[in-house]
Amino acid sequence: MGRMAIVEGVRTPFIKSWTLFNDIPAQRLGAWCIQELIQKTEIDPTLVDEVILGCVGEPVEAANVSRVASLYGGIPEEKPAYTINRNCASGFEAVTSAYEKIKLGRDSVVLAGGTESMSNAPFIFSKETGNLLLQLQKAKSLGARLNVISKFRFKHFAPIPALKLALTDPVCGLGMGQTAEVLAKEFGISREDQDAFALRSHQKAIEAKERLKEEIMPVFVPPKYKEMIQEDNGPREKQSMQALAKLKPAFDRKSGTVTAGNSSQITDGACVLLVMDEDKAKSMGYEILGTVREYAYTGLDPSRMGLGPVFAIEKVLRLASLKLQDMEIVEINEAFAVQVLACLEAISSAVFAKKYLPGSGPLGKINTDILNVNGGGIALGHPVGTSGARLILTCLKEMKRRSLHRGLVSLCVGGGQGGAIILER
Repeated sequence: MGRMAIVEGVRTPFIKSWTLFNDIPAQRLGAWCIQELIQKTEIDPTLVDEVILGCVGEPVEAANVSRVASLYGGIPEEKPAYTINRNCASGFEAVTSAYEKIKLGRDSVVLAGGTESMSNAPFIFSKETGNLLLQLQKAKSLGARLNVISKFRFKHFAPIPALKLALTDPVCGLGMGQTAEVLAKEFGISREDQDAFALRSHQKAIEAKERLKEEIMPVFVPPKYKEMIQEDNGPREKQSMQALAKLKPAFDRKSGTVTAGNSSQITDGACVLLVMDEDKAKSMGYEILGTVREYAYTGLDPSRMGLGPVFAIEKVLRLASLKLQDMEIVEINEAFAVQVLACLEAISSAVFAKKYLPGSGPLGKINTDILNVNGGGIALGHPVGTSGARLILTCLKEMKRRSLHRGLVSLCVGGGQGGAIILER
């Protein structure tokens, strides 16, 4: 059972939805990354055993989007590919699935990551509308057609945004922003603290602009291909506490504190990693960017899904026989400012540990100087199926720059789950 090495990775710029990538489907974004990664690493595509991509909103015209992206990206047709959906941890799941296959010797070279076009989330008509349209299609005479047409009402022509449905948990009935409000009230986290965290995310992302270019591939924007971009368009250079304070609560209009400004941005983007059996990578002369020491997924109350990292971090540290202070750099996906702040508080709380982590005690304290040092989802964006892979790539690139040995990446997951991975160099 060999170790899995992460050799290299690339990502597209993360682009705010309905802007530059508005007309680019997820399969194309993924294919771009695959093509770029093949060229960058000079890997022979025939050596790739499998392609695994995470995607939450799979395009209806490209079922198994990973397979379509694989073929578009130049991987031979005899090489299989499949798509994974663990909501926000889909990019994580692609990498850990590759880890399992490589550990078992079933694969030795895998392309793993995620792709997401939130711009292209469809609008859905109700089942009632669908039934009427079906009846209209089946009607053979003019009279029968007119009879069906007479049943249509204005409500039948009001489509439901699929993105809104996807961001609402069907079990607890809360939207993701509403679950953030739950944590704001539970932990007493103020609007000012959330806005300050959001501002710092933008500031760090702006400061890291040149560093982040090491992981971002240049993209010529179709259809004219005259404009080339190689940076994320979410970070705001002129963001301020004053500007953030002007925004109204987005999910609880009366007493809420979560706004569009202290939440992650809706984003399009893809990220793909080349992962290999460590011995094979060495024999091929590749420099190893990092390895996966251990990973963990956990479940929790969907209405408090933002606390997923706390439970996942506790589990992954236990499985790896390590402590929080052993981590030299930490990435926690910024779904919401309040969600990360709540995690930081819960991780260090003896009261929380006694109630929810029996036997472990408080995990310790995360030094904010090593947390999300290049900014996070609030500034960079959160293309949900991709973010897990992006966190891994960003963390490993920073570990290389700083000559660090061990890093921790984690995220919360819609539906009430958490994921965490320990990376080593």
